[in-house]
Amino acid sequence: MRIAIPIESGCLHGHFGGCRQFALVEVDAHRRVPLRTEVVAAPEHRPGLFPVWLRERGVHVVIAGGIGKRALASFAMNGIIVRAGEPGATVAELVDAYLGGRLTTAPEGCEHHGHHHDHGEACQ
Repeated sequence: MRIAIPIESGCLHGHFGGCRQFALVEVDAHRRVPLRTEVVAAPEHRPGLFPVWLRERGVHVVIAGGIGKRALASFAMNGIIVRAGEPGATVAELVDAYLGGRLTTAPEGCEHHGHHHDHGEACQ
């Protein structure tokens, strides 16, 4: 299984559409352990692109902070599960929480585009 996490400075990016990098984490779903992590540059953001781009990279799960409702719908249409993560959390913390069954809800979709999120938390 592969998990994608939009990141900035190694931590969950506060708004999905604005991310410039993804951590792609390959995990052994049966043993519930991460196997390897690859950081890749995100393509230029266009509505509907990230779900298809991530599906083409074998992603099954996305852990996101703020994300739009249309993006959530597009992920669902592409068979990708989206779970809410805490902005500012590290990739390792988020993967551990997901594999431990602690990330069980989808993020609430943002109502508008071009908005500002105050996610200035430092990566811990």
